[in-house]
Amino acid sequence: MRKIGLIGGMSFESSAVYYRMINEAVRERLGGLHSAEVMLHSVDFQSIVDLQKAGRWDDAAKRLSDVARGLEAAGAACVLICTNTMHLIADEVQASIAVPLINIIDQTAASMKAAGIKRPLLLATRYTMEHGFYTGRMATHGIDVMVPNAEDRTLVHDIIFNELCAGSVLDTSRDALMGVIERAIREGADAIILGCTEICLILDPHKLPLPGFDSTAIHADAAVDFALQGVSQIGQQAA
Repeated sequence: MRKIGLIGGMSFESSAVYYRMINEAVRERLGGLHSAEVMLHSVDFQSIVDLQKAGRWDDAAKRLSDVARGLEAAGAACVLICTNTMHLIADEVQASIAVPLINIIDQTAASMKAAGIKRPLLLATRYTMEHGFYTGRMATHGIDVMVPNAEDRTLVHDIIFNELCAGSVLDTSRDALMGVIERAIREGADAIILGCTEICLILDPHKLPLPGFDSTAIHADAAVDFALQGVSQIGQQAA
């Protein structure tokens, strides 16, 4: 089993979800009491948020690159940035290490392409929705991402940072997000991207009026696929 390196803490609420999902998937695939070989470096999120607000993305890239190099030096065979927003600097982090960085945008795009999705709505932080790195990379996969209007972008961003990252899940906010989705449906959306790793805490991708793609689950599953390449799994044994 290959070791998975996680850059987490952004926020720790979603990092805990990653840890659970990865280990549940390994146990399901291998059986018994198997669990994943995982190394997690959890950063102080406030320090990253301060860099985001100041637009100091170069400094953020240096910070996460240092973390990635540390994980690689400790034996990680791959690295994941456990947040969509910080994939804004994913290419810089990948350039700093020799092992692969499993990109959450590419993995989510692959899942949607396999399902024939063309025009998904992106629910994410303001940075992810507005900076262009996410929609631009999705476009290279032939997917035309829709983002909410300015008012709805503020709504979604505030729910993520003020509530979900602080461990607060409110029914009123879930209803508000469903309103954003309903407006997007009227504008032609054919799927929903849970494009922030905390949104799975408030929205169930299987209970939406359109197909839902949970980027956290997709990313975690991709890590397990990588870690277990060449490892005999339950289904393979049965075959």
